[in-house]
Parts: sequence; C-alpha cells; structure tokens
Amino acid sequence: MTATMTDAPPPAAPKADDAARPAGRSLSRILMVVGGALLLVAVVRLITGADQLTSEGQVSAALGLAVPIGLAGLAGLWSERAGVVNIGLEGMMILGTFGAGWIGWQSSPWLGLVCGIGFGVIGGLVHAVATVTFGVDHIVSGVALNLLALGATQYLAKIFFAEGPAAEAGGNPKQSPPVESLGDVTVPGLSDALHSVEQHHWFLISDIAGILGGMVTDVSVVTILAVLLFVGSWWVLWRTSFGLRLRSCGENPVAAESLGVNVYRYKYAAVAVSGGLAGLGGAFLALVTSHTYLEGQTGGRGYIGLAAMIFGNWRPGGLAMGAGLFGYSDALQLRNGGVTVHALLLLLVVLLAALAGWKLYRKAFWQGAISAVMAVAVLAWYLLTDEVPSDFVGATPYVVTLLVLSLSAQRLRMPKADGMRYRKGQGK
Repeated sequence: MTATMTDAPPPAAPKADDAARPAGRSLSRILMVVGGALLLVAVVRLITGADQLTSEGQVSAALGLAVPIGLAGLAGLWSERAGVVNIGLEGMMILGTFGAGWIGWQSSPWLGLVCGIGFGVIGGLVHAVATVTFGVDHIVSGVALNLLALGATQYLAKIFFAEGPAAEAGGNPKQSPPVESLGDVTVPGLSDALHSVEQHHWFLISDIAGILGGMVTDVSVVTILAVLLFVGSWWVLWRTSFGLRLRSCGENPVAAESLGVNVYRYKYAAVAVSGGLAGLGGAFLALVTSHTYLEGQTGGRGYIGLAAMIFGNWRPGGLAMGAGLFGYSDALQLRNGGVTVHALLLLLVVLLAALAGWKLYRKAFWQGAISAVMAVAVLAWYLLTDEVPSDFVGATPYVVTLLVLSLSAQRLRMPKADGMRYRKGQGK
C-alpha cells in the first residue's frame, strides 16, 4: 500500500483559472496590456511634452527600483503557492541586507551576495518551522519574524560595525563600511543607437527606443539574474512535476498527501526558496543601490512586493508588471518631481474614463458614475495647475499601487489552502 502511494503519479492540476488557462492566451493578454500602456504613455508624452516619461534614464532608474520589489514578490509567490502566507518578507530582506553588507565589505561583493541569500534562507526556515511544523498562525509568525530580524540586525550592527577595523573603514552602528560594486552591463553599439533615436522624440518610435535603451545600458548583473529567476520560477512551478506537486500543496494538501506527496517537505522547500529570494532582494539594496548596509534601507519593500504579487494574481508575469509599475512611478517622482508627475494626471483621466465606460457597459451604474466623477475631478486638477505639490509627489508610487490593486481586486484568486493550518496525516 505504501509503495503504491509513493509511486503514484502527482496529483492532477487544480481546476483553477491559472492552471487551466492556456499559456499562449496568458502571454498574449500580457503583451496586449503592455502594448496598450506603451501607446497611451506615448500619446501623453506627445500632448504634455514630458519627454522624461519614456527616457532612457527614467527606465533605467525604474528597473533598479523594481528589482528588489519584484524579488520580494517572487519570494511571496513561491511561499504562497505552497500554502504558506509570508508576511515575513520584510524581515528576510532585512537579514539579506545585513548579510550582504557584513560579508561584502570584508571579502568580495559576490560573497556578500551569497551571504545575503543565505541569511534570507535562514529567515525562511525559521518561518517554516513556526508555521509548518508547529502550526503557528502564518500572520503572527511573519510579523514576529519582521520584528526579530529588525532587532537582531540592529544589535549585530552595533557589535560588528561600531568599532575596530569596520569603524576605521567608515562603518558605524547604523551602517557597514562601503562595499565594492558588482559591476554593470552595457550592450555596446546598441545602447548608443537607441539613445540617438530617443533624442529625435518621434512618436512611439523614440518611446520604444528610450525604454529599450534603459534595459541595455548600465544594467546590474543582479538585475539580469532577477530576470532569469522570474523565467526559471515560471518554468519550475508551471512546467515541471515538482512545481505541480508544490502548487497542489497550496490548493489541497490533504489530496496531495493522499497521493504520496510529502507536503511538509514541499512547504519547507518553498519557504526556504522564498527566504533566499527575499534575501537576494535585500542584498540588491545593499550591494547595488547603496553599496553599503544601512539600517532601515528596505523601506517596506517586502510589503510592497506582496502587493505586487497580489496584483499579479499569484503569477510571475503579472507580478513583474506590478513591480515595474511601482518602480516606474517611484523613479518618476524621485527624478523629475511635480512637473512630470503632473503629466500622469492626464494618463489617470484616460484610465478613469475607460473604467467608467466599462462599468456602465456592464450595468454597474454606481461604480461607473463614481469613476466618471473622479475622471472629471482629475481633469480639472490637470487643467487648473501646472505642477503637482511636493507633498503629493512623494506619495505617487503608493497612490498608484493602491489604485491598481483596487481596480484589479475583482479578478484575483489566491491558492485555496493559502494560510490554512495543515497537520501531517490528514490525507491518510
């Protein structure tokens, strides 16, 4: 009987939208959304004259800001696809920043990168022990891990960075000594050609050139690694038997166990990978963004990564779009301030008007009316002002995130057993 259960085929894919939907349909939908967004931004740039909307520098900055958020979201995706809610992503990122800064300045940034991943894995295993083995509530465990990681790194920073060689090299209780750069990659020839096309400010053509130029100019090697991890995660989770078994643990662990799947093992593996990815996101902040460990440098990116994961409906493609959106809006307000953010108001008017038309077509009259009123109000704001106040500019990425989540909330479907307590033997 045991041999039969062990050798049984993996459980059938759950009949959920994300499992039954053809991959081609999902890809075509993403390409349509990206193409439509690009065309709309190009029109707004042409009308407002805000050339920074699609400039090479803007895209490059957005990419750098999106990577740690995307890695945090990808970490959450691995964990929650196995049925473990991971609110502790922020704490795992904090551990990654400290590990990268601690080892990076003493040896090499590459060892610092590995150490950051390792510290994140440790945080993930702590979360797995609490939630999987002892059945602690997932939210409680994640919050406790965040507090533990923050307190532990603050304490360790005072021990390792406040005196001795570290202090002489520029360290203090709140930061590590500087770490060497990991290096950037620029595609020779192509980068200059795209920059030249961008300077002509042709409609759509220059916009595409600016976006592509930002993706091939001064790109961090960790950014390239992050892209590969997104593709690899999609392949492993949706194209291998390992991924099928792992996702079955997040949909119906009792049925998975009845077919011979070691649910505990898959949950531990998923949460460990989740911790490593979050640690890599923290290491990116320490080694690429600032070249040093800084207390509080994660800035809530673990929570924002969770929001991006939810926006992406627990799938890598949508998650990448959500992380890119937040990174883009954050880079826009950091680089260009109120004048360029003001141009986004016109884009918001178009989106709200389209939403109002769609809701009215679906006979959701109250929602359509509210969207139409908001569109008129934002249009009046755009026409009567020349610049967005500085107080509002800083909140731009958070407002964009909340708006997008509110608009996409109706189509979301989390794994059915996500966050549920599971005890070994329930499927026997």
